[in-house]
Amino acid sequence: MTNYRLGPWLVTIAALLWAVDAPFRKFLTGDLPSSTIVLMEHILIAVLVLVFLFKYLAELKNLQWKEWLAVVFIGLGGSALATVFFTQSFHYLNPTVAILLQKLQPLIAIGLAAWILKENLSKKFWLWTIVAIFGAYVVSFPNLQPTGLTLNANGLGVALALGAAFLWGGSTVFGRLVLRKVSFQSMTAIRFLSALVFLLLLNLFNGDLSQVGSASSKDWFYVFIIAVLAGFVSLFVYYKGLQSTKASIATLCELAFPVAAVVVNWIFLDAVLTPMQILGGLILLFAITRLTIVNETEAKEKAV
Repeated sequence: MTNYRLGPWLVTIAALLWAVDAPFRKFLTGDLPSSTIVLMEHILIAVLVLVFLFKYLAELKNLQWKEWLAVVFIGLGGSALATVFFTQSFHYLNPTVAILLQKLQPLIAIGLAAWILKENLSKKFWLWTIVAIFGAYVVSFPNLQPTGLTLNANGLGVALALGAAFLWGGSTVFGRLVLRKVSFQSMTAIRFLSALVFLLLLNLFNGDLSQVGSASSKDWFYVFIIAVLAGFVSLFVYYKGLQSTKASIATLCELAFPVAAVVVNWIFLDAVLTPMQILGGLILLFAITRLTIVNETEAKEKAV
């Protein structure tokens, strides 16, 4: 099978691996603080990426202060805080809703990139942005009115999930900046290692560092699945597939993630979406797919 044909399958496999995350993460939130769960993830991943750091250490000399600021944002924001926000949202929100809201990341990434580069966005972009935001709103508030207790609990979960989406979307933009100077392997290493330092300090400040040592073998096994299978392995499978897959095709393949997540969370967590949330999710996914295709088409037209 050629790389051209294999690429979309690899992106799809990575998307399916992402869906494995939620049941294990939900279980862990009952035993450990969110920041501790994410710290344990980064401890395991740090062991793996240290190999890359030693091999590609010389590349770090190419980074200027702007790239280092981007690394700080990616490590602290995109790797540490975003994952803590996402994990914490499970306390207040249906995990499937939190996952669907992450589909706003491409919108955030495109918008931030245009703002940083001072580019004008087309009318089509704004049209599909409005549709996507409407879909996200329906998913978050299926009664279409965030009032009373819904705003206090569900609204907090939505805010945390959206915060994670913003930080992950921003990391995509700043990641492209860093990748101009270093390899993907090198950036991955410094991303997770810088996040590990921040998470150690955060848990020390919160007095939760001892929780790492008292975690059960089952906790560590679940963290291993999240960090290695749904995190580390899926990341490399995804980027390997992305090398030979157009952005528009990759976006379609990535739809395997929310679809699989709906099924997995329904089976293992009994997390069911209401008919209105399903409608909102379909609107959101369709709008984001169209937005990505429009963005790719316009980028090609500018390049001509």
